[in-house]
Amino acid sequence: MIEVCDLKKYFSSGLLKKQCVKSVDGVSFHIARGDTLGLVGESGCGKTTLGRLLLRLIEPTSGQIFFDGTDISRLNQRELRRIRPRMQMIFQDPDSSLNPRMKIGESIAEPFRLGLRGKSNRREIRDRVLELIETVGLNPEHVNRYPHQLSGGQNQRVVLARILAINPDFIVADEPTASLDVSVQAQILNLIQDLKDEYDLTLLFISHDMEIVRHMSDRIAVMEEGKIVDIGDSEIVTEAHRNLITDSMLARV
Repeated sequence: MIEVCDLKKYFSSGLLKKQCVKSVDGVSFHIARGDTLGLVGESGCGKTTLGRLLLRLIEPTSGQIFFDGTDISRLNQRELRRIRPRMQMIFQDPDSSLNPRMKIGESIAEPFRLGLRGKSNRREIRDRVLELIETVGLNPEHVNRYPHQLSGGQNQRVVLARILAINPDFIVADEPTASLDVSVQAQILNLIQDLKDEYDLTLLFISHDMEIVRHMSDRIAVMEEGKIVDIGDSEIVTEAHRNLITDSMLARV
């Protein structure tokens, strides 16, 4: 599903912009259809930048990104718009992912009204929104509420419902539980896992927490200073980088 070849993203910095920050520096990997690749590393190592590069939310300095056999790094904006509904992202902060002026039902229905799923009949849209609300574990009365009236965990469920409305094939989950209370993190993680299995999704799951990544992933890639320093089956990589588990546990204390 995803193949990345020698991907690089350099940012210029400094007063005269003569310095170069190698946020992603020659990264290569692949993700098989239906699998979850966990991307783990310390804050600032380039994980989020890599996730945004895969969706062309930012432009790469060089390298290739193949999505289902298509090199999307070479697509123009019109060609990219056609393929983009198949690629979605879950951001860290669910509250900022939703329009505060739109009710929950309106936010979930928006992809249908934009024609991304070919539905235009109001009744069909309403029925599909209620179905998605139930799928992510919310109640029908939530459709008439605004994001500020829901908890962070509930808003993340809304984000998931909105993504499912587009029927994507590939999702980048960028620390989707980082801003949530510990009490609801496990619920959201289990929901993502259930939806991944039900809808046959392919995931890149980004986190600084090796324990969470091990739970969610088929394979794990460890990133340091813009490079992938290890990649393989989750249990093997976990044992080789046991110190990352210790560090993540200490960070939560």
